[in-house]
Parts: sequence; C-alpha cells; structure tokens
Amino acid sequence: MNTNVLSTGGRGTARRAANSTAVAAGARAGFVARGVIYLLVGVLALRIAFSGSGGQQADRGGVVAEIAGQPFGVVLLWALGVALAGMALWRLSEALFGQAGPDGDKPGKRAMAAGRSLFYGFVSYSVLSYAAGGQGSGSGSSDRQTDDVTAKALQWTGGQWIVGIVGAAVVGAGLWIAFRAVTRAYHKHLKMSEMTKRVRRAVDFTGVFGGGVRGIVFATAGGFAIAAAVRHEPGRAKGMDDTLRSFTDTPAGPWLLVLVALGLGAFGVFSWANARWRKV
Repeated sequence: MNTNVLSTGGRGTARRAANSTAVAAGARAGFVARGVIYLLVGVLALRIAFSGSGGQQADRGGVVAEIAGQPFGVVLLWALGVALAGMALWRLSEALFGQAGPDGDKPGKRAMAAGRSLFYGFVSYSVLSYAAGGQGSGSGSSDRQTDDVTAKALQWTGGQWIVGIVGAAVVGAGLWIAFRAVTRAYHKHLKMSEMTKRVRRAVDFTGVFGGGVRGIVFATAGGFAIAAAVRHEPGRAKGMDDTLRSFTDTPAGPWLLVLVALGLGAFGVFSWANARWRKV
C-alpha cells in the first residue's frame, strides 16, 4: 500500500475541507459576532461616559450580561458562541493551510492565525458556557481576571520581567494594529473592487477610525501592565473595562471616552463589512 499517496490524499481532503463553503460561512458569521461584541462594548462605554454606570462592564463580560438580559437572550448567546466558533475554525484552517493571498503561507502569518484561533475558541467556549448555565463563565470581569493573573505572575521568579515583557508586547501589538488601520493595510484582505465608491468611503472611515481606536485601547492596556510590573502592584494592570474608564481621567474628561466608544462601535461596523467583503 502506498502510504505517501494516502497521506497526500488526506492532506488534500483536509485542505478542501478548510476551503469549503461551510468554513467560509463560519468565518463570515464570526465577523458578524465580533462586530456585535465591539458595537455593544461601544454602547456600554457611552453609558459609562454619560452616566457613570458603575454597575456595568464595558467589556466582553458586560456584553454577555447585556445580551442575556434581552428577550431570547440565551438563544442570541448560543448564536453568538457558535458564530465565534466558526471564526476559530476558520483561523485554524489558516494556521494549517495558509491564508488567502500571495503571502498567506508565511510562517509568521500562520502563527498569528493559530493564536487568533485559540483566542476565538476561548471566547466561544466562555459564551457558550454562560448560555448553557455557567453564569460565571462568560460574564466575568476582565479587570478582576487581569488582576488575578498579574498577581500570580508577579509572584513567580522573574515575574516583574515577564509581566513587563507581556505589557510591552501588548503595547507593540496595539501600535501595530493602529498603524495597519491608518495605512489601510486591510485593503488587501477585502474585495474592494466589488464595493461602490460610497461603500468604500464608509469602509475606510470605519476601518481607519475604528481600527486606530482599537489599537490605542490595546496599547493603553499594555502600558498599565508595564506600570504594574515596574511598581510591583497587580492592581495597576487593567482589563478592558478599567482601561476604558481610565480615559475619563484625562483633561478631556468623559468626552475622550465618548470618542473611544464611537471608535469601538465603528470597528464593530467594520467587522460587519468584513463579513460581506472579506476574502476567505
């Protein structure tokens, strides 16, 4: 028996499965779900900016709790979790077989796809666990989780360095996200030729503004992690909610948070544009 033929055939079957309509549909559903999350985070951040809303979290946990409180909320959470699982599966296919485009087979891009697959897989699991009745799973505070993880890391030998390096990496990632948004690097991933001129303008506005703000939020969170490492104070590390609230402590007051909230909402709309025109 020719095992090389069998293995080649197996890889071919796996690749065809990765390029299937089902995986593409999962990717597009995942972009819709990501858009919902960012849009609702933006809405929650606006509430905090205008009313203080101390009991609400402007993060993924807050979004899950917000959806759960709506009519048919559990059904919506199941749909959201399944859509995010579709995104995780698509990213996994990119890690295994490469992304669309001439440079999609590069090891670095595959590694990033693998990391994104793990991230969306975790988010999907947390949302589905909450929908299934695990009330502490999907709606946990990102701030408390960040404090707990940072506190444990700082207890390790070399923990300050570890936290500091992770924080610097998050800052770098945030700046890179913002740079790619401002330079419109996303154009190569979208079917721009299929858009009307008006749609292209809308996509560019949401992509540049939304992506730029998203990058700034990431970089700010990374800066807080660095501060926690330097001062050896876990409480200085902040999750999404506290990071967003920190923008109200600037001279611009709540209006800077309003701008950031609008940017996150814009990124949600940009995610929906990806659901329609992304090359998958």
